[in-house]
Amino acid sequence: MAVMKVVEIMSDSTKSWEDATDNAIERAGKSIKGIKSAYVQSQSVVVKDNKVTAYRVNLKVTFEVK
Repeated sequence: MAVMKVVEIMSDSTKSWEDATDNAIERAGKSIKGIKSAYVQSQSVVVKDNKVTAYRVNLKVTFEVK
């Protein structure tokens, strides 16, 4: 029986929500081993002068506890 843990991670990107998600998983993978899945809980943008300047995601990342 596997024991799983969930952590919440926030990330942003100037390109897209997908890029923000990729950045979050890549960075989390440096300190969290055995990532099994990620759930995008929410998405938002930063707006400056009526233009989107950043895409933000809030992820729930699941990994196996050894």
